Amino acid sequence: MALWDGRFQKDTDKSVADFTESLTLDQRLYPYDVWGSQVHARMLARQGIIQQEDADSIESELSRIKERLDNGALSMQSHMEDIHMTIENALIEALGDVGAKVHAGRSRNDQIATDERLFLRDQVDKLSDLLSAVQTALVELADHYRDVIVPGYTHLQHAQPVSFAHHLLAYVEMFERDKQRFADARHRINLLPLGSGALAGSTLPLDRNFVAGELGFDGILENSMDAVADRDYIIEFVSALSIAATHTSRLAEDIILWASPEFGFIEIDEAFCTGSSLMPQKKNPDVAELIRGKTSRVFGGLVQILTLLKGLPLTYNRDIQEDKAGMLDALDTFTSILSVLAPMLSSTEVNRQNAHHAVQDPYLMATDLAEWLVQQGVPFREAHRQVGSFVKFCNQNRTSPDQASLEQLRACIPSATEECLKLFSAERSVQSRTTEGGTAPERVQEQLSKWKKRLQASG
Repeated sequence: MALWDGRFQKDTDKSVADFTESLTLDQRLYPYDVWGSQVHARMLARQGIIQQEDADSIESELSRIKERLDNGALSMQSHMEDIHMTIENALIEALGDVGAKVHAGRSRNDQIATDERLFLRDQVDKLSDLLSAVQTALVELADHYRDVIVPGYTHLQHAQPVSFAHHLLAYVEMFERDKQRFADARHRINLLPLGSGALAGSTLPLDRNFVAGELGFDGILENSMDAVADRDYIIEFVSALSIAATHTSRLAEDIILWASPEFGFIEIDEAFCTGSSLMPQKKNPDVAELIRGKTSRVFGGLVQILTLLKGLPLTYNRDIQEDKAGMLDALDTFTSILSVLAPMLSSTEVNRQNAHHAVQDPYLMATDLAEWLVQQGVPFREAHRQVGSFVKFCNQNRTSPDQASLEQLRACIPSATEECLKLFSAERSVQSRTTEGGTAPERVQEQLSKWKKRLQASG
């Protein structure tokens, strides 16, 4: 029988029991539910609400129940609805009336919110470690190929030459901000709802601050209705997941492009590729493609939780039971992305020859020529116009800018000198971009050194 059926005369229809159960999802929260219940019982005894010996019995039996759950020895039955009732029912079966005392001063409403926050707190810490592993793989790859120069792109068109390492380190910066977002969300996750009851608090002399301290929370949620009704901590968590997944998806897209024959900058290890069932020659970057594709599932979790909450009146509504489906799928999906991304990066190799060939495009250095003119006192817009006219001349005459004569150059750029003809070098272009955050070798080395130290310290 259900633990709440005192006012009911009929049993729940089986179809309703199957429809309303959340045990399929929330059983993952059992370690946190057990822990929270143990601390809650400890607090009840401390406050004189139950006997100390009863609290001791409850704590001990809850530990045994956790062992059974760890080993799969405690069966999950849908008529128990959720993990809370499953554990409490097992406790009552073992201890009788003593076990029934554990639920004093709490509701499943504040109980599930507590479990979720404890769970998410741990997940934030685990995700930070996984993101650090991806950062480390990027830094190691960047360090190994720090002398490689590749075309940088805007609009997927050749723009300017950049260090390959500089490109990779851009993602290291992005993932660091992702870690900061998770860490920042952790502060708001790490507040205790337990003791708020169903919505209005309790007449019992609960010590919520004691429970918060025992469970490692930074404090308590100070409004009982807010504590049980809102799931903004899940929204924020899945939002951070979505932003981080955006970054992994963009990195995957770069990997897919770089590995294509048209680019040919990198070689993805065969262990992270698949073949074609029809075309024997194919080596497909399926892992990178699935990283890109699975990002949509992470986004779906965010849309789901936002849509779920947007029209709910205060306080708790059964709709909120659906908060876990999208959250857990988004979490599991992104965790799988990070778990495969780091080793794929570690096994990737760069084709130096193809990269070198690609940066021989002299048009990549057009901006260098315009900035040279600026250094001679020419206003930038005029310098831009003159270099643009030179590009047009080269296109119309089917000649390469680095093959033009000084006379041809001066026809478009009157103040040009022999030095201008030396600007069409990718190596020189990269070496000259020494501004902070730039792609010059010394700047890239500074970034590499910084990230090596930071990641070693965090590891």
